Amino acid sequence: MTFKKYLWPTIGGLTIALSAWLLYKELRGLSLDDLWLSLEAISSTHWMLAGLSTLLAYAALAGYDRIALMHLGRKVDWWFITICSFTTYALSHNVGASVFSGAVVRYRAYSSKGLTPAEIGVLIAICSFTFVLGTLLLAGLVLVIEPDLTERFGDVVPVEASTGTGLVILFLIALYVAASFLKLRPLKIGSISIFYPAPRVVLPQLIIAPVELVGAAGIIYFALPEAGNPGFLVVLGIFLISFSAALISHAPGGLGVLELVFVMGLPDMDPADVIAALLVFRLFYLLIPFAMALVVILVFERSRFRAEHPPDVERGKRETS
Repeated sequence: MTFKKYLWPTIGGLTIALSAWLLYKELRGLSLDDLWLSLEAISSTHWMLAGLSTLLAYAALAGYDRIALMHLGRKVDWWFITICSFTTYALSHNVGASVFSGAVVRYRAYSSKGLTPAEIGVLIAICSFTFVLGTLLLAGLVLVIEPDLTERFGDVVPVEASTGTGLVILFLIALYVAASFLKLRPLKIGSISIFYPAPRVVLPQLIIAPVELVGAAGIIYFALPEAGNPGFLVVLGIFLISFSAALISHAPGGLGVLELVFVMGLPDMDPADVIAALLVFRLFYLLIPFAMALVVILVFERSRFRAEHPPDVERGKRETS
């Protein structure tokens, strides 16, 4: 237990340290003045568009929980789902180890609505799978449309292989959709049976997750200048790589990982402009939602405490004693 307790924090810390060192090598000539000038160069229109992209991303995130509850056949108030989803992701995106940190929030929230621990476990699994499915779908499309994306990170993967990989990913997703519509038997892995969700669950999965990722990538895209900008699809592709790497690393907020991948992936842009855009992303997508989520958690826990410890009961205990 002690080993597991410190494993992911250690991995996250080492990832941050390594990323920081590599990033330092990339940004040795960058000054704070350059960074400030890049932030000032972002127009008010692009600040507004970055803000709208944030709203789009977090609105779509609420759909993750809604899809999972649809699969479970559970009905929960839409407003409650939205608040719970917002709080869960705002916390997990900043803390790291998103599956575990998000599980605590979801358990506290949905157990108050009568969901069992097993149902909450399935809900978390479906939300995670929906994110993976959306990431793969967009990655497949980007690799097919922009196969030279991988060349930005070296000549390790040929362009032809990128296109082939994208087509394979899209083919596998098509098989998943077909299995849902054909109502195939559950996939058995050892003693575990994995049931294919119904089409009414699968189709929203293919929409909600990509919309959320497009919104998140849009924050960075609108904060970048036009000079050297490779276009939204390339920025989206780099975002998918960086965000996935950040989640795998369990580094809190993907600190250092996002910056390193983006600076490497956008060699034709001024590093100061890239870092400035990522600061805007961190402000809108991470820090502001995180501050709001802490307030939501405080209010929720206070209301739960009052519900479990009514003032009259506490007063009666004191009078009896």
